[in-house]
Amino acid sequence: MTLRDELLSAGVLVDAGSPGVYGRSAAYEAVVAGLEQLIGEPGSRVVRFPPVESRAAFVGSGYLGSFPDLLGSISTFRGDDKDHAALLRTHEAGGDWTAGLVPADVVLAPAVCHPLYPTLAGDVGAGTYDVSGWVFRAEPSEDVARMQAFRQHDLVYVGTPDGAEAARGKWLDRATATFAELGIPVERVVANDPFFGRAGRVLSVGQRSEELKYELVCEVSSADRPTAIGSGNLHRDHFGEAYGIHCDGAVAHSACFGYGLDRITLALLRHHGVDVTAWPSAVRERLGL
Repeated sequence: MTLRDELLSAGVLVDAGSPGVYGRSAAYEAVVAGLEQLIGEPGSRVVRFPPVESRAAFVGSGYLGSFPDLLGSISTFRGDDKDHAALLRTHEAGGDWTAGLVPADVVLAPAVCHPLYPTLAGDVGAGTYDVSGWVFRAEPSEDVARMQAFRQHDLVYVGTPDGAEAARGKWLDRATATFAELGIPVERVVANDPFFGRAGRVLSVGQRSEELKYELVCEVSSADRPTAIGSGNLHRDHFGEAYGIHCDGAVAHSACFGYGLDRITLALLRHHGVDVTAWPSAVRERLGL
């Protein structure tokens, strides 16, 4: 039986009718809430965004060029009564009623930190930010660790090149220690983002050779194919250039550490069992359960 089957059978997850989209039980949500309490960075600015971002900000991030296969665009109805009647006739005839919709001025956020950067335009000085919320990536799968809608909690540094590298290193070490306390065996590996197409393969090689991305991986769905439950990323001046962010007069560099809240919860369920009440007392206490 797969982990997905176990969780659905136990009612910890609820199949919501589309691959990679689930409802969550109270026990599952209690674990997520406990994880959120462990992640905060003292002195950081806490900011929360909805799971959408403006289309203009999204395009500015460069995501469209690198991950077009993962994006989620929102469409809405903007017609009159006549258009509505035509849409309903198309639907009743089994046609594509979505052809009667038009793109909205927002898209689903593919990364929880993305909406932050456009708000920092100007000379902001060095600082850290705490962002958390829902994101969407269009990669439907029966692998429970590859959800389409899931939650991230990111710690973000914006400032100098040295500061960005130091922050990433500190957060990687801290996350590794936190996972050890929770009984999750992780390995730190050099990684790359899933850039799209032939040009993407070149970007992937460069990202790995320059060690811009590290992942903390462990067994979740498969022992043979470990899953990343956290990642530390150096963006260099990518977002600083894209959104006009400066630090002390120079283009700002940034870094982030992303905690995959759903994947960490799944890792805990894999390693400690689907009955949260039977988890080791030290783990339950650390999570406030």
